[in-house]
Amino acid sequence: MNLVLQSFLFLLLQEVSTAMEDDVRSSCRTAPNDLVFILDGSFSVGPDNFEIVKNWIINISSSFEIGTTFTQVGVVQYSDDPLLEIPLEKHRSNEDLMEAMAAISYRGGNTRTGKAITFGVKNVFATSTRAANTVTKVAIVLTDGKSQDDVKESAEEARKRKIILFAIGVGQEIEDAELQAIANKPSSTYVFYVEDYTGISRIREIMKQKLCEETVCPTRIPVASRDEKGFDILVGLDIRKKASGIHGSYHGKKAYRITAQNDLTERTSDIFPDGLPPSYVFVSTLRFKRPTTKEKWDLWRILALDGTIQTAVTLNGEENTVIFHTTHVVNDTQSVTFTSALIKALFDEKWHLLRVLVTERDATLYLDDKSIETRQLEPVLGIFISGKTQIGKYFGKEATVPFDVQKLRIYCDPEQNQRETACEIPVVVSTSLYDNLMGIT
Repeated sequence: MNLVLQSFLFLLLQEVSTAMEDDVRSSCRTAPNDLVFILDGSFSVGPDNFEIVKNWIINISSSFEIGTTFTQVGVVQYSDDPLLEIPLEKHRSNEDLMEAMAAISYRGGNTRTGKAITFGVKNVFATSTRAANTVTKVAIVLTDGKSQDDVKESAEEARKRKIILFAIGVGQEIEDAELQAIANKPSSTYVFYVEDYTGISRIREIMKQKLCEETVCPTRIPVASRDEKGFDILVGLDIRKKASGIHGSYHGKKAYRITAQNDLTERTSDIFPDGLPPSYVFVSTLRFKRPTTKEKWDLWRILALDGTIQTAVTLNGEENTVIFHTTHVVNDTQSVTFTSALIKALFDEKWHLLRVLVTERDATLYLDDKSIETRQLEPVLGIFISGKTQIGKYFGKEATVPFDVQKLRIYCDPEQNQRETACEIPVVVSTSLYDNLMGIT
């Protein structure tokens, strides 16, 4: 082998190696986040219940990577006066943080929640050395009784400092108005209530999901009368500049025509900088005609630098199936195939609303408001974000598939799956109204 060829191969291998090293795996576990727990340590809690609370915050904190570039956790215990139990940035490993949390001693006293929130703002969040615009700041306030001071002004001051407040009420002495005054809006997202301390275990996974939404999904999408956290993938891919606008599923609704000349590709880090949440809803309104109806193609996909699929929704017109791909803790990628005969309608060249509800346990396919099929998932990892995100690509290829698209979004709140309907497709709405009038379910 001559010297020139050896040098070329060395440089090529070095480039591939560097590219692989540069790929970054991201998820809410690794997103930059300042998280502060403000815990009620008053007499009404009691030592046994306080131990339950400590175990609860240990479990939630274990979902995040603790470190200077990831999540930093602080803990305040309050009664008459707040006490800083764990400062932000003190513990730089999960093991050290868990040990410190387990060692917190119950104090007892009165309930001054407002004072504790103010303390958290001035003596905990303010001590963070990380730039305010690079981290998400979240406080979880847990209380089991009416505060003996005002909480409204303290909470408002926290929000002015861009601190997101969750309020968790325990027991019969809680006042809804006070919890709502503490928490961000809407209260359906930021306020939780349980009957007793054993009940907080039931909202543990929900809290993990909500915290992930705050760190991974900063963008809000206007939907009906509310804003939903998520990703408008068409906006992220700058589709207005890359594809022609057309009339959508009804008069006045805009859609886009994707042709073979369009390349809808962007860096994943520009669209999903902190990865994807553990649960989400993928939603698309689309239409495609022959020969696309007979092809196998990726409606949406995220690829690592080496081309490995991180996440994708594949439409297989050859077999009238839909395939969902995601990561896998052992085999890098896993795929589940939806095979119901009802999927055939998707390939009839008309407008359809396609949804995939993804949780940590399974993926469920919906077509035009109908639940089609659920497939179990194995445990997943965060996605590599240094590669690219694309829509409308032939499976395993870079060529673009011709199709029409009106919507392509990810909603981070899985509950949005229940609120999302096919109202933008008149044929589906008309059929549903007819069925309701005729008493057909």
